[in-house]
Amino acid sequence: MSQKKILIVDDEAPIREMLAVALEMADFDYLEAANAQEAHSLIVDHQPDLILLDWMMPGTSGVELSRRLKREPTTAEIPIMMLTARSEEDNKIQGLEAGADDYITKPFSPRELVARIKAVLRRSTPAGVEDPVEVNGLRLDPISHRVTSHGQPLEVGPTEFRLLQFFMTHQERAYTRSQLLDQVWGGNVYVEERTVDVHIRRLRKALGSEHDVLIQTVRGTGYRFSTQI
Repeated sequence: MSQKKILIVDDEAPIREMLAVALEMADFDYLEAANAQEAHSLIVDHQPDLILLDWMMPGTSGVELSRRLKREPTTAEIPIMMLTARSEEDNKIQGLEAGADDYITKPFSPRELVARIKAVLRRSTPAGVEDPVEVNGLRLDPISHRVTSHGQPLEVGPTEFRLLQFFMTHQERAYTRSQLLDQVWGGNVYVEERTVDVHIRRLRKALGSEHDVLIQTVRGTGYRFSTQI
């Protein structure tokens, strides 16, 4: 579970600080937002693995933000844990109906929070996502974040790593540049489609002459990962 990225969304700075300390001690990365607008921007840009979302915030409430995120295809799969001082049963139901994956009532202990986060992440991680994948001697290990060719390490940048992981787990299908932006960059609207071409070139160079042929240009469409010539 280490190095999962958690977004803390709460308008109270002391609560954000307390949550940040608990997450850091549990070896999570974290981001912070004080309102729904700031949170949505961070979610689009960084695609966190889980969102800790306060129920009551000025302006757009946590429940409203949760509903919005679950309606958008690029954010619908991100698990949400609602944080609230409300303890009534109907409010818990309302939060879950808005798309929350879990619900924790303030005050809570940091240990309980971390345990609940890990449980939600286990439930929301599709089977096989963290398993190594190997094709023709090219091996990618998501846990150790290493790429090797016949056991020899390859120098692959973080964006190229995500791109390669997506390709290796979605073989024999052509993807447009727009689809690759959504899947690998998280739908970041500020990234131009030609950026994909730049990272494809970098990835091919990193893979070397034996494996660069696996990433094929599909004229008029985009790219695919294939062992077939």
